[in-house]
Amino acid sequence: MAGAKRCLEERGFARTTSRDIAAAANAPLGTINYHYGSKERLLNAALLESLDEWSEKVRSGSAEAAPDSGAGAGARVESMWARIVESETTHRPLLVAGAEALAQAERSAEVRQQLAEAFERSRTALAAELHGIDGAAEGEVARAVGSVHMALVAGLTQQWLVDPERAPSAREVATGLRRIAQSLESDA
Repeated sequence: MAGAKRCLEERGFARTTSRDIAAAANAPLGTINYHYGSKERLLNAALLESLDEWSEKVRSGSAEAAPDSGAGAGARVESMWARIVESETTHRPLLVAGAEALAQAERSAEVRQQLAEAFERSRTALAAELHGIDGAAEGEVARAVGSVHMALVAGLTQQWLVDPERAPSAREVATGLRRIAQSLESDA
């Protein structure tokens, strides 16, 4: 697993071969199929584990991220966005591999299913951690709030991968969200 993760960061999802993984793990080539069934399954597992670790870091990277910390929702959200923006630089190879995996999902039902399941878990986690919304009690609302955050993360990541010099800062994201919320409230 560690060798596969290293290859994802160094070579990316699409360019990693079975030989690359075996060399990085200092293991015989056949161990990939023996333990995981295929290179794709191993890379999927390594990518999902790495993305889960990344997600955990950016969602709950500090004490102020918890709804019961006393910080308002705005401060919690801006703090999370600051961690995400920072990670766009520090975890760039992983985020590139994630973007490559999204492209692979079109051709692989297994990749698509695994990513979809990870997305679904993240939706309610984001709603709970940032807004204190209980997914069991308010499932539809939790899913909607988490889905909006996930869409913003995906869009921000694309902007940082393509044009990091002009991609928005955490403060700009928070300012934009506040303005959108104000507009929506005035329309209601």
